[in-house]
Amino acid sequence: MDVMLLVFGIILLAVGFVGCVLPIIPGQALGYAALIMLQLMNPPRLSSDLMWTLAGIMVLVTVLDYVVPIYGTKKFGGTKRGVWGSAIGLIVGIFILPSIVVLGPFGVFGIILGPFVGAYIGESTGGRNSRESFIAAIGSFIGFLTGTFLKLMYTAVCTFYFFKFVFSYPLV
Repeated sequence: MDVMLLVFGIILLAVGFVGCVLPIIPGQALGYAALIMLQLMNPPRLSSDLMWTLAGIMVLVTVLDYVVPIYGTKKFGGTKRGVWGSAIGLIVGIFILPSIVVLGPFGVFGIILGPFVGAYIGESTGGRNSRESFIAAIGSFIGFLTGTFLKLMYTAVCTFYFFKFVFSYPLV
């Protein structure tokens, strides 16, 4: 049973890292779920204090992931169209751009350019001039990158604790 929980935890971590970049999948929550798999083992691998602390940080990162892009867009003079355009641009950049033009492995350039171009298009369709759209797109892009970075760092911390405690205790 412990081996099955361990394998499932590793799968959750892998999907969690993907989810840190894709706005559809809650990456940080899946990283935390991997730690829950360790708790289901006999004996539990992590202290309850650590689990509660990481749960609180996960909630904070999740809230910031929604707030930071909006704040970045608003700070640079953007609107909701810019935020939505950034999210749609990310999806287009990941799935469509690499299949049309091969720019890099796994659509890395699409992940970087998609949110920026999407925010620009979103702002432009709202009647903004080119300069205003560009500045708002920069804010949305910076906010998106900040939220993604926070999720990746949190999931990396979960991965660290997962493997630290997996290798600290032998499987029973």
